[in-house]
Amino acid sequence: MSYLELQDLHRNFGAVKALNGINIALGEGEFLSLLGPSGCGKTTALRLVAGFDRPDAGGIVVDGREITNVPPNKRDMGMVFQAYSLFPNMNARQNVEFGLRIRGKHKGDGSKRVDDLLELVGLSHAVDRYPHQLSGGMQQRVALARALAIEPRVLLLDEPLSALDAKVRVQLREEIRRIQLELGITTLYVTHDQEEALAISDHVAVMYGGVIEQMGTPAEMYTAPATPFVAEFIGTMNRLDATVLDGTTGEVEHSGLRLQVDAARGRRTGERVLVLIRPESLELEARTDGVPPNSFTGEVLTQTFLGPVTRVKVTGTGTSLIADMSTARAAALPVGAQVVARIPSQGAKLISLPDDGPGLPALDPDDQ
Repeated sequence: MSYLELQDLHRNFGAVKALNGINIALGEGEFLSLLGPSGCGKTTALRLVAGFDRPDAGGIVVDGREITNVPPNKRDMGMVFQAYSLFPNMNARQNVEFGLRIRGKHKGDGSKRVDDLLELVGLSHAVDRYPHQLSGGMQQRVALARALAIEPRVLLLDEPLSALDAKVRVQLREEIRRIQLELGITTLYVTHDQEEALAISDHVAVMYGGVIEQMGTPAEMYTAPATPFVAEFIGTMNRLDATVLDGTTGEVEHSGLRLQVDAARGRRTGERVLVLIRPESLELEARTDGVPPNSFTGEVLTQTFLGPVTRVKVTGTGTSLIADMSTARAAALPVGAQVVARIPSQGAKLISLPDDGPGLPALDPDDQ
């Protein structure tokens, strides 16, 4: 049964449709990430749930209760912002205690709860330190403990890790997930970082242009993107604009190259499709005499060292492809090497495209 519901929410800012009818149903204790590029509407949706803004149409329901017009301080929501927003004249304990104090619950069990939360977020040793004496990661832990102190029905997090360095981001996102699971609190998390969303969420909703393009588990979003935008935004994806030649056999054509793609079976002959291949599914080998089926020849353009994996970019036959392979194997295929790229017939996914128009929307490089 749904605990948090966003029902056909609309929000306009002048001629801009920030939200254009989004629907979300989240079960109690579940963790949902709203993922998308800047300006897609994800923070607007969070602000509507928090009560900092009102929708032009639609409703918000928590545990069966309509709260669309309820003031923010009456919603029992815990909020963690991108900026830590701590009181500089209060130490860690006093910051966490603040929400309880204004509710008259800071004495007795309230004080014990503050101590328990500071221990939960790993700051029992720093309760008397002021914000300027804490690192960015520690300040965000205090902000998280403060949001949890009031025992909110829903925890809202708006890009809480974006101001931190990479290593601290990974550590703190794992802590947020651990704490969320331990407390069993329903959580709505806003981020533009796909890795972050996939790593800690029960469900992910990818947003673009004020609508939800797709919602599902992290595995579903990665392995079976439903739209061209999701295919572009989630992970790295090789994309081949193709035409179905034979829907019975699953044969498609891309830049004069005929490929066998099992997912094309049953498709209409002449249909325009997008063939999707993850870099880890693409097989590369040194070119010898002849070209195997379902392959194209090319030249290694670049290699990017990623530790145990090396990302190899190959160009040729009117297209470019990226393959992720072990660093040891990639060493045998240096830049300039002539290679064969084998496209797996079973590993490739297919998305229908309109018969005219672009295959994929343009993205800002910072959002990819």
